Amino acid sequence: MEQLQSDDAVTLAASGIHLSFGRIQVLQDVSFHIRQHEILSIIGPNGAGKTSLMNCLSGFYKPQEGHIAFKGKDISRVPMHRRAHLGIGRTFQGIQLFPHMTVLDNLMAGRHVRMNTNFLQSFIHWPWVRREEVTHRRVVEEIIDFLEMEFIRDGIVGELGYGLRKRVDLGRALALEPEILIMDEPMAGMNVEEKEDMARFIIDIQEYRKIPIILVEHDMEVVMDISNRVAVLEWGHMIAEGPPEEIKDNPRVINAYLGEE
Repeated sequence: MEQLQSDDAVTLAASGIHLSFGRIQVLQDVSFHIRQHEILSIIGPNGAGKTSLMNCLSGFYKPQEGHIAFKGKDISRVPMHRRAHLGIGRTFQGIQLFPHMTVLDNLMAGRHVRMNTNFLQSFIHWPWVRREEVTHRRVVEEIIDFLEMEFIRDGIVGELGYGLRKRVDLGRALALEPEILIMDEPMAGMNVEEKEDMARFIIDIQEYRKIPIILVEHDMEVVMDISNRVAVLEWGHMIAEGPPEEIKDNPRVINAYLGEE
């Protein structure tokens, strides 16, 4: 992929992150950053601490030491819901959707942090409430077009195939209008065609919507194809970071994760 410009602004930076549960050290002195126009993949063997690191970034976990800065401001003690308001969006390894609702309604649910209407006002349906709903509906319809979901927009999510549900999950994250997107194994359980579609959408999100993406993924072919940089975790330590072509030839990475020939 095209190399980044040296003056590309840092969107999110983690420094000296330590996380433990009792005597179990999960993350130890982990530091990294992601720039504005970048896809950063974080890889590592099972148990390396990848999801725990994502939970620290999104506010679900509170590290014992270290700092997290978003757009130059320290958000280390900012609660999870406030980080969503700031523009930190996330998709999860497990699908967290409303299975009995339509695709359209699931995406509208992703707009809740951008809505001014409260629960009671939505029932009274004042004219300004209707105008706000139209505005949010317009954003959601654009996401449906962007992710090529027109043919399922009115479908019940629980009746969709796994790959399409993952696409809806991505659409709901985009409905937040994030300024950075954290994706935890978005292609887990997908077939080859579904992975190709998801990889294409990830690249389009970064290139056309200018949203930096932190990607946790086990499919090394995808990681090496779409990432600007790759960071490698092993047992809670960051052992390597750099362009994909350097990471795949790094002896320590090969030994720890990719495996010896």
